[in-house]
Amino acid sequence: MNYDVCKKIHNKLHLDVILLFLIFLLLVYSSFILWSASGQNFDMMKHKIIQIIFGSLIMLGLAQIPPRMYESWSPYLYIICILLLFSVNLCGEVSKGAQRWLNIGLIRFQPSEIAKIAVPLIIARHINRNYYPPSCKNIIIAIILIGIPTIFVAIEPDLGTAIIIATSGLFVLFLSGMHWKMILTILLIIILFIPMLWLFVMHEYQKYRIKILFNPEIDPLGLGYNIIQSKIAIGSGGLTGKGWLHGTQSQLAFLPEGHTDFIFSVIGEELGLIGVLILLLIYLKIIIRGLFIATQAQNTFGRVITGSFILILFVYVFINISMVTGILPIVGIPLPLVSYGGSSLVVLMASFGIIMSIHTHRNMLSTNI
Repeated sequence: MNYDVCKKIHNKLHLDVILLFLIFLLLVYSSFILWSASGQNFDMMKHKIIQIIFGSLIMLGLAQIPPRMYESWSPYLYIICILLLFSVNLCGEVSKGAQRWLNIGLIRFQPSEIAKIAVPLIIARHINRNYYPPSCKNIIIAIILIGIPTIFVAIEPDLGTAIIIATSGLFVLFLSGMHWKMILTILLIIILFIPMLWLFVMHEYQKYRIKILFNPEIDPLGLGYNIIQSKIAIGSGGLTGKGWLHGTQSQLAFLPEGHTDFIFSVIGEELGLIGVLILLLIYLKIIIRGLFIATQAQNTFGRVITGSFILILFVYVFINISMVTGILPIVGIPLPLVSYGGSSLVVLMASFGIIMSIHTHRNMLSTNI
């Protein structure tokens, strides 16, 4: 693709060509893996393609909106998000013991996914309207804004998503130039809160998952089964893997949830270390490109939002891979853009659309200024 075409896509469609290429490279990679992980399930592949098309349209649409509109709309998005989370706790659908889904006829989705965008936007707007670094009062207000949706999601229960939402808001505070003393104070409060989390918030099955982390063999056919099979799958892949569609753990259904949370294990088994490194290289390229865009943003709102979205992507990848390799307890975090799941994919594509908007509207902002 020559320079003129790239420039036209950048200026007319407000899309960053490099980031766009890396995202679709990852989506193509994920489609091949899903075909194998799903047992060549045609319906699942059809849904995956529909999700990619829908997510791409959302990304394209959001990239056209000037960044200042996101700042203006963020309070409304936050309020809508809180109302939806309240509705889920009131009348949401129960699946596998958790009340996370909202069914409004044609669409069935998880409102907690919207919070991953709404929370960073409202915190960035709140901080951006005041002096830097943020004062103690503004930090307390920001923590309250982060805490409300986090508690709603933790009640569902969805501890993994609650952690992601809280982290996304805290990243905005961190990137806004918060003093190190304040950061250490917040970390100390979080550490002190952990015993209360264990005693009063976490369910028994969540506590058991943490115990299983240190010794999965105490329940090899129960909660320890997933992580044991996952380790076998990854370890048996070796350097080059068993070959696409030839994984024994994945194709013979020993590996549970191979198309969602444990899809990384399928990659490790069928494509080996080389396939894993290719995946990590694509993620690394996306993260580096995102951080570059953050440094090029023309105002603090753009910098902290872009930085927060990219750091959350890193946290997503880190938690999922740590989870399936037995380093962290299983908390139900999918591998971003690779695991099967419409709500997560669409929200991630939406965040990329906002990032591209921030990057491609820079010249327009300069002209207006």
